[in-house]
Amino acid sequence: METFLGLELATWWFLVIGAVFSGYACLDGFDLGAGTLHLSFKDDLHRRMALKAIGPVWDGNEVWLVIGGGALFAGFPNAYAAVFSAFYIPFMVFLVFIIFRAIAIEFRDKEPWRWWKNFWDFSYFLSSLLITLSLGLVFGNVIYGIPIDENGIFQGSWTDFLQAFPILVAITTLALFRMHGANYLALKTEGKLFDHVEAALKRNTFFFLICYIILSIVSLASVPQITERFVDNPWLFIIGFISLLAVLNIPRLVSRKSYYWSFLFSGFTICLLLILVAIGIFPVFVFSSISEAFNMTIYSAASSDKALTIMLIIAAIGVPLVLIYTVFVFYTFRGKVKTGDSY
Repeated sequence: METFLGLELATWWFLVIGAVFSGYACLDGFDLGAGTLHLSFKDDLHRRMALKAIGPVWDGNEVWLVIGGGALFAGFPNAYAAVFSAFYIPFMVFLVFIIFRAIAIEFRDKEPWRWWKNFWDFSYFLSSLLITLSLGLVFGNVIYGIPIDENGIFQGSWTDFLQAFPILVAITTLALFRMHGANYLALKTEGKLFDHVEAALKRNTFFFLICYIILSIVSLASVPQITERFVDNPWLFIIGFISLLAVLNIPRLVSRKSYYWSFLFSGFTICLLLILVAIGIFPVFVFSSISEAFNMTIYSAASSDKALTIMLIIAAIGVPLVLIYTVFVFYTFRGKVKTGDSY
């Protein structure tokens, strides 16, 4: 396999996909988290203000998902086929509700009727909740392993993804996104809504901390491939320790009302956790629960060198452009949302 700057092309693509999905988790994670908090806002004005806070950015955040999906298909088509065939139902749930969430955000204030607004408020909440849990389930199963054979063909049933460890990952993902979303809303709101968000942020920060500790212990105790990697490479515990410090720093910043920094650290925590998992599984892309011999590595799942080279050039141009656009949007719509703002 060809190399570029000392790294194989498959490794570069592994890094690109990891960076793009980290960007998606950090960005869409906070508006998904805000959506799961939506029904806790009882006042109609508060719900409208919460929607205005994510209104200018939520659709741009999802661009990172499109890039990630395209990059995975182009760079690792075999892994793409294995994962999507294994998790057809969770991905269909994800796609249906990501569309439904967009409709809920856009339709919510189109009519003044109370039942109309309540219906779309609930749709927005439910969509955000199921999208988050679906992402967590898929991610947890990729770490834990899925029943694929030597050809990368899924040999299980649709119930195989509902195991204890992936469910715990899904719950932790929900806790993380809710904390991240509450952090974002604390930056964007004021008055009574801010007081409500501040209380929700403290509760969900504590909830995530508990989930994080439990998941860390369970991962080392019940996921042998992760345990073996840490035992063979003790330096990985340094990254784990840094992620723990980042997590513990969030409640400290929240208690000091440093919401800007707590928001950055919640995003930093998301990136650190994904980096930790990526290093822990590398060079395996998809673990087989049938046999270690059937594990799908980045080399066996990768496209040809020519395809990887062409797509790497495209990614080198496209990803920075999306990043510039994202920074521009966040800078343009900085500050607190006001009653008269539109989205």
